[in-house]
Amino acid sequence: MDIGNNSSVMEFILMGLTDQPELQLPLFFLFLMNSIATVVGNVSLINLILLNSHLHTPMYFFLFNLSFIDLCYSFVCGPKLLMGFISQRNVIPFTGCMAQLFFFCFFVSSECYVLTAMAYDRYVAICQPLLYAVIISPRTCSLLMLGSYLMGFMGAMLHTGCMMRLIFCDSNIINHYMCDILPLLQLSCSSTYVNELLSSAVVGTVIIGSSLIIFISYASILFNIMHMSSVRASSKAISTCGSHIISVGLFYGSGLLTYVKPSSASSVGQGKFFSVFYTLVIPMLNPLIYSLRNKDVKLTLKGALKRNTS
Repeated sequence: MDIGNNSSVMEFILMGLTDQPELQLPLFFLFLMNSIATVVGNVSLINLILLNSHLHTPMYFFLFNLSFIDLCYSFVCGPKLLMGFISQRNVIPFTGCMAQLFFFCFFVSSECYVLTAMAYDRYVAICQPLLYAVIISPRTCSLLMLGSYLMGFMGAMLHTGCMMRLIFCDSNIINHYMCDILPLLQLSCSSTYVNELLSSAVVGTVIIGSSLIIFISYASILFNIMHMSSVRASSKAISTCGSHIISVGLFYGSGLLTYVKPSSASSVGQGKFFSVFYTLVIPMLNPLIYSLRNKDVKLTLKGALKRNTS
């Protein structure tokens, strides 16, 4: 596709998170620490799962993929945000902007499906424990993850393809720290009806579909827990779901605050602050949430630290 024929804009200027000069340097160091913590936390969790055979179970296979996705899409958004704090003119080429949009949509959509697969895994583990090994087999796990990445890829292709058909001939200043869907639609001087319709359909399908499956899974889990005769068994079941519930609440909550609102200029300005949570804060928090609330991970981590120390 010849991009130059569709648009007279060959580069965009990212406004960043804030335009207040006194906040630029403090925010740069804050998000630099955030990026380092995200990389260290997710890489450590990935290595921990890979190197310890007793963590080679379906639950940790899904957690491995979640950490991998968090690690990847922190690199999609983080570098340009940091550049915006230290450069006077944070420029991104048109092709670079479309590439960032594609990978952002791909990893965010994939994370929705991975979280859904994790909810299904917990449902089977608690409600169908005798059939768990049969239902959540290695083949099933692989197919669930393959489906998650394929669905994420298809959604990203649709969003990016429709964005590339738009004409940008007016302002090239994006009121955001990355190339997201809503701020780009604000700049188009051609009709965005198809894009808005597609965005609503895809985002609605991903969010409503995945959240409905998660809700049904946890409703069944809650019903099952209420009918457990042993207090110890019920508390163990709740503890295995706690980390996932926190991750889902943070991810979907910040996503809904960002996208489920009218696409006005003011909503885009507010949305970029909410998007910080699911693009930068949540990828940093997920390894902590699953490490601090998971006995297996804590024991494995303590054992690895003892071996390294000795």
